[in-house]
Amino acid sequence: MKILLLMAKALQMEPKDMIELFDEGRQALRINYYPPCPRPELVTGLTPHSDSTGLTILLQVNEMEGLQVRKEGQWVSLKPLPNAFVVNVGDILEIVMNGTYRSIEHRAMVNSMMERLSIAAFYSPKLEGEFGPAPSLITMEKPALFRRIGMANYLRGLYSCELQGKSYLDIMRIA
Repeated sequence: MKILLLMAKALQMEPKDMIELFDEGRQALRINYYPPCPRPELVTGLTPHSDSTGLTILLQVNEMEGLQVRKEGQWVSLKPLPNAFVVNVGDILEIVMNGTYRSIEHRAMVNSMMERLSIAAFYSPKLEGEFGPAPSLITMEKPALFRRIGMANYLRGLYSCELQGKSYLDIMRIA
């Protein structure tokens, strides 16, 4: 919650908008294991996607390269730093911040010689909530770029789609 409130402060967003959305929100933890593979060029550990959550905090446990982000149409490997976390803005937060902070498309690759371990912690709004661009970020100069939706309906739509890049975020855009 502290990270979210600092992001809100940087955008001059009303803190109550963030608190109402994420206070008592859903948290999940996923441990990823990518075994070594003799032909890594034929395998993707996790297909390209952006996180559908609000915020993701990732620890690359054994500091093995494999996390890649799409930057200007190219895949760029992120070199793990000892005892450091990777913090990803998810699709929900991009919507709440009306596109100011963007979710990042990423994927996980395997290595031919060593296993890769990571732990991801996900933070999302409460299931009973509704979200959309924060009212304090909507102006005549910057109208809402995304529609409002209930969290349960968002998840229903998300899980009915194939994990493919940032495609579900595009569905949420106002035409």
